[in-house]
Amino acid sequence: MESRAISRYNRVSARKARLVADVVRGLPVEQAVHALELMPKKAAPIIQKTILAAVANARQKDEAMGMSEADFVISEIIVEEGPTQKRIRARAQGRAFRIRKRTSHIKVTVAAGVETDNAAAGE
Repeated sequence: MESRAISRYNRVSARKARLVADVVRGLPVEQAVHALELMPKKAAPIIQKTILAAVANARQKDEAMGMSEADFVISEIIVEEGPTQKRIRARAQGRAFRIRKRTSHIKVTVAAGVETDNAAAGE
């Protein structure tokens, strides 16, 4: 049984969020949440919240009513680019530079008790 959650328009670049996503991909949810709590990255609490939302979505289904966090594994986590907000920064002699405030969309899929290749290899 799989369940997913999507977090959209997060104010962190997709490139930086992928660094965090690569660490927790394939791990059991309990272990992934613990690893994200200790990680000093801006994307860590955003990804943690999305993982917990996917688990909550799975618990809402009839098949997973009595399951805990330890019973779920992160089967898929995808970080994609969202729209970029463009701002202007004033520079010397009347010039203007563009500031790009990048956003990202995070998609997490959790499965009940299925070990993926990444977790089995110990990565």
